[in-house]
Order: sequence, then C-alpha cells, then structure tokens
Amino acid sequence: MPPASPRSNDGYDIAFRVLLGIGAVVTPLSQLAWLCGNITARLTGHPWAPYQPVTALLHPALLWPHAGPTALLLGARIVPVAVLLALGAVAGLLWSRHQSSGASRKKKIPGMAKPKDVEPLMAKAITVKARSLRPSLKAAKHIAARDTGVLLGNLQGTRREVRMGYEDVAVAIMAPRSGKTTSLAIPSILAAPGPVLLTSNKAAGDAYTATLDARAAVGRVWSMDPQQIAHAAREMWWNPLAGAKTLDGAGRLAGHFLAASVDASQQGDFWSKAGSNILSQLFLAAALDERPITDVMQWLAFPADRAPLDVLRDHGFTAVAAQLKGTVEGPPETRDGIYETARQYAAALLDSEIAAWVTPQKDIAEFRPSQFVTSTDTLYLLSKDGGGGASALIAACADSVMRAATTQAERVGGRLDPPMLAILDEAANVCKISDLPDLYSHLGSRGIIPITILQSYRQGQKVWGDAGMDAMWSASTVKVIGAGIDDPDFADKLSRLIGDHDVETSSVSRSESGKSTSVSMRQERILPADAIRALPKGTALCFATGMRAAMLDLRPWYLEPGAADLSAASACASEGITARAIAKATPQPSDFGPAA
Repeated sequence: MPPASPRSNDGYDIAFRVLLGIGAVVTPLSQLAWLCGNITARLTGHPWAPYQPVTALLHPALLWPHAGPTALLLGARIVPVAVLLALGAVAGLLWSRHQSSGASRKKKIPGMAKPKDVEPLMAKAITVKARSLRPSLKAAKHIAARDTGVLLGNLQGTRREVRMGYEDVAVAIMAPRSGKTTSLAIPSILAAPGPVLLTSNKAAGDAYTATLDARAAVGRVWSMDPQQIAHAAREMWWNPLAGAKTLDGAGRLAGHFLAASVDASQQGDFWSKAGSNILSQLFLAAALDERPITDVMQWLAFPADRAPLDVLRDHGFTAVAAQLKGTVEGPPETRDGIYETARQYAAALLDSEIAAWVTPQKDIAEFRPSQFVTSTDTLYLLSKDGGGGASALIAACADSVMRAATTQAERVGGRLDPPMLAILDEAANVCKISDLPDLYSHLGSRGIIPITILQSYRQGQKVWGDAGMDAMWSASTVKVIGAGIDDPDFADKLSRLIGDHDVETSSVSRSESGKSTSVSMRQERILPADAIRALPKGTALCFATGMRAAMLDLRPWYLEPGAADLSAASACASEGITARAIAKATPQPSDFGPAA
C-alpha cells in the first residue's frame, strides 16, 4: 500500500481538530444541561433525574417527562448555553490578565543575564560593597537602598533591583523620550546621598523642575543659568579664574572655550591651537593679577597692551611672557588671525548678562567648588545647545567641581563619603570637557560618580573623537543602552558584545520507510542588531564590567511612591518659569522712555 500523501494527512489532522473542538464544547454543555435541567425540575416540583448528560442535551423530555416545554427550554437549553458562555468569558478575561501580567516574562530573551549573572549589582552584594566603600556606613545596622548605589532598573521579568555602586562610572546612550531623564537622571538625583551636579539644556518639565524642591530640602540649591533657560534671578556667581593660576589650570580653562567652539576633528589645526594658547596665556595673567575674566576681552581687543606681559613677568612666568610677546610682535596678519580666533572663542564674555555670572557681584553669594563637594548641595548648570562660550563656562564649572572633589577625596583618605553624583545630561551639547574620557579612569575610585548621558554613540565621537569616545566607553564600568539606537554599526557592535547562544533545531524528513526527526544545535545571536534597534521604550540593556549583558525594566520616577507630590512641585516650578518668561517678554513702561 502506498504511503499516505501529505494532503491526506493534513485532512486527517483537520478532521481530528474539528472533532476535538466539538467535544470541547459538547462535553461541558451536556453536563450543564443535566445539572440545570435537574435544578429546574426540582424547582417545579418534579423528581431528580438519573445521571444521563447526553440524553439531557439531546432529549430532555425523556428525563423529565412531566416538565412543561417552557421549563425544558429554559432549564436544559438556554441556561446551560448562557452559563457556558459566561464561563468562557471569565476564562478569557483571566487568561488575558495572565498574559498581560506575564508580559515581562514572555519578553525574557534566552541567553541574557539571569539574577546570578548580575549578582554583584543586586541588593545583598551592593550593600556589602557600600559598607566597604563608605566608612560612615560600616557601623550602621540597616542601610537604605539609596545609600548603596544608583538604581538602574529591575532585572527584566523580576522585581529585583539592579544598581551601580558608588565606585562605578557610567555612560548612558539613550535617544530622546526613551527614559534617560525620567528613569535615570531624576531618580538618581532624588536618591543621591551627597552633593549633586546636573548639566542640562532644558528646565521646564525636566530634571531641573522635577528635583528642585526635593533637593532644596536636603541642601542649598545653586543654579547657573547664563542664557536664562529657567529665567531665574541670578543668586550666585562663580570665578572661573580661581583655578587658572597655574599654566595647566589656565590651559584647561582655554580648552573648554576651544571645545565649545569647534569639533574634535578641527581642534588640531594651527589657528585653533594658536587661539587656545593665547587665551590660556591671558587667562593666566588675569588670574595671577586677580582681575575679572572680562579683562581678557580688553586685552584681546588691544594686542599691544603690555599689562599681561608685565603681570606674567612679575609672577615668574617669563617663558610664557616671551611666547605671548612673540605672538604680539609677529607678522601682523598672523597675529590678527590668532587674536581674532581667540576673540571668537570667548565672544560670550562680551554679553554682559552672561559675564555677570562669572564676575564678582555685590550682595550675591560666590559659588566655591571646594565647599560644595563637602556638602549635600545641588548645582544645576543650564545652557542651550550650541551655546558656544556660554557652554564653555558650563563645562568649565563642571570640570572645576570634579577637580575640587578629587582634591577633597585625596585629603580624606582617597574617597568622598558621601559620594558626589555628576549627571552630565546632554554632555555632548552643553558640557564638552575635552579630557572627560581620561577622567573616567579614576573618578569612580575617588567617590565621584559621573553618568554621561548621550543621544547616540556618534554624538560622543563628534565631541571627543573616535579614540576619545572609545576610551570613555572602555573605561565605563556600567553602560546603559536605551531605546532608539538607529546606528547600524553600533547596534551590530552591541549585538556582538551580547554574544551568541545555542539554539536547538529540529528537522523532519519523510521517506517510504516513514518519517524521521533529527535534532541539531546551532549558534545564533542572542539579540540581533534589528532587535536592539527595536528595543521597546521602558527597557534598556545594561553592560557591567565582567558580567553578562542584562535586560532591564526601567523605573520612571512618576510611577514610584511620592510621585504625586513631586509632580505637583514640578508643575509649580514649571509654571514659575513660564510666568518669569512672560514677564520678561512683556514691555515695561520704562522700555518706552519717560512720559511726555
């Protein structure tokens, strides 16, 4: 006899499934018909019939001959069908809820980290580490979770928190509206046990308004807003020349103006380097003579002014003075080009509103980084994208705070306790610290915890170059990758870092002797590039040094306890910004001159 054809086998399968479906409906329906029919019979004064469910379904009159047709129709037909439909609806609802509540379990990806793979980032291990890192916690009987590390999220499919310790340094690459602010920046700031530094290009409805009141309750709030993003009154000033009394310090300050004006690929040309050198020499002279930084703009306008030369010589910087003199007395076209380049870099200092934030102000407190790093204060550094010299001042202030924190850590045994958190949001736009990749190699060991937040890997390459961004990526002990990765090369790099896993493959073959099944193993990417690109919002990949890549469920602040109070405070702060902006835009009587 010839073997059955695939078509006939498919017919048998369909018939079997149809019969199975009919049985799945008829069986419970017949049971309900017998039960409901008997209940109806008793209610109408008739005896209980023997157990014959099929007869109850097909010929109810045989079981209850004395019952009327209406009672039989209701008890053995309508009620059983209604009950079966209701039970089906309830079962469907329960199944739907089960599927919904188990969605995170369904999204688990084979090969990604399990709890044991990221145990050093879990509660028990991270608490032990916190005791060893922070002397103030060694004798504590109970340590709050916020004192152990920065919450990154929950390990996907579980309620187990994943935290980076207070010796880790992190880079977060997350596209706009992927949770970088709501799930990383804001929760970190709210839970920080020590001083907090935040850079941002937004105020209303962002980390600034969401955390302003909460941080004011634990320490003083400092806001540096030279471009009036928050439209707040100026209540502080900072002296950028305080750390420029050495050639290295002056060079770092000039480097911030250079980085804010040109990309990394252009910083090596003659004019850029020469303009930066002139700035550093003039910054050094102004700092040594305790002048305001705005005097540098006067010297740039008049290269023949001998005041900076005399200051440098009087303080023993004769070689620097000789270089400055050589530039001033060089060919006029070269000198003018160099000075014009330097003027462009520092052009923001010509704006009196911006300059007021970095020059002495009467009756306004001076922000001192050395005092800030030993407090529980908060510093908000706000600047617009492409802010040029204004963003240079933001980067310089952030750099001075981290350098002051490093100095303080060395004075107290090597590490700050409590640690300082530096959230460098929009770092590639408003906080271009040229040697930030190099700083990453030691900041964590000092109790200074930077989290640099970028929108893409290429954004970092544009600011720090390929080598610099690679160095920062390699030095980061924690890397968080959120939704919105559209760079195919970077997505493929991440896919390769996550690795492969074994996949069981079954193959079926048919022959005259029958059907045979074989099983083989093959290697497959755990998370291919297209899956990384399609990461849903609310999830993130976490790469921690020495551990498997983990998938995280993010924890936005507005879903946490106390969110209602924070939302109200944020809305109030945002309304204040709006009101101040409207007041500034509304013409005042004085704007039109004296009345006739």
